[in-house]
Amino acid sequence: MTTSVLARLHGKRPTRLTKKRPDGPFRSMVFSPKVAPYGFVFPFILTLAIFWIYPIGRSIVMSTQHIVPGYIEPVGVENYLRMWNDPIFWRALWNSVRYMLATLVILIPIPLLLALAVNSKLGSPRIKAFFKASMFTPALTSVVVAGIIFRLMFAEGEDALMNQMLGVFGLDPERWLRNDMTGLVALLVLALWRWTGVNMMYFLAGLQSIPAEYYEAAAIDGASKWQTFVHVTLPQVKPTIIFVVTISVFGGLSMFLESFMLWGGNNSPQNIGLTIIGYLYRLGIERNDLGFASAVGVVLLALVLIINLTQLTLTGFFKKEKRA
Repeated sequence: MTTSVLARLHGKRPTRLTKKRPDGPFRSMVFSPKVAPYGFVFPFILTLAIFWIYPIGRSIVMSTQHIVPGYIEPVGVENYLRMWNDPIFWRALWNSVRYMLATLVILIPIPLLLALAVNSKLGSPRIKAFFKASMFTPALTSVVVAGIIFRLMFAEGEDALMNQMLGVFGLDPERWLRNDMTGLVALLVLALWRWTGVNMMYFLAGLQSIPAEYYEAAAIDGASKWQTFVHVTLPQVKPTIIFVVTISVFGGLSMFLESFMLWGGNNSPQNIGLTIIGYLYRLGIERNDLGFASAVGVVLLALVLIINLTQLTLTGFFKKEKRA
């Protein structure tokens, strides 16, 4: 019971509560509605400046320098010209871009279909729970362990698992990790095994957030399942699709450890497994050419930003929603 109600019950006029003003200029500043919001976002801005803006700025400066241990020399755009004329750079960039595009093709529709199946009314809830857990388990597995296992699966011997599967269909054994396309297939199988469950969980969360009234209205209007999927489900999970595409673009272009473990190092036959991050690692860590490696990192950052901003613009992410 409040103070004003008690005062009225005893025939007294309620006393007016007055705001207690903060004492001192520091307390006044802290409790100021104009200053307090900046105090809440300051830790985030500080973290962003230390771990994101400063390293990027430092990398841009280093990309214009020739750096070896104990010696730094400004060279302008020489590192970028070296990179432009280096066929290994273009090979690594092509490997990363085609891997990214291929993962978008397989890691968007397949997890979405699996999420639709799990979210449907068909099947036992226990079986669905077991299926979700089994699909998510590969994401918890170490990439190092998974890479070693997949390297054994795609080995050249006839007793390797993949060659045994080819033998079932009467096909000859394949040298998987020595050919360009078969090496890409091995990488994609590893990506499919590892990330299908994660993307399925994202889509499942998006599907379960759709109000049931939408489906009831579609059923009353006599919409078929395909029409319901196109006009109700897809528009509602569009933000989830945009999110999954965005992180898949970043993940595809930043892939390194899977390739490193699959080929047992950063050197593969004719660089068929060399990614742009592997190329950066080779220059910066293995050869201590930090200026050249910084130039590669700056180009990779620009490429990721261009692709993601283009994709977000085309999907209408930056458009303001119309008010009803």
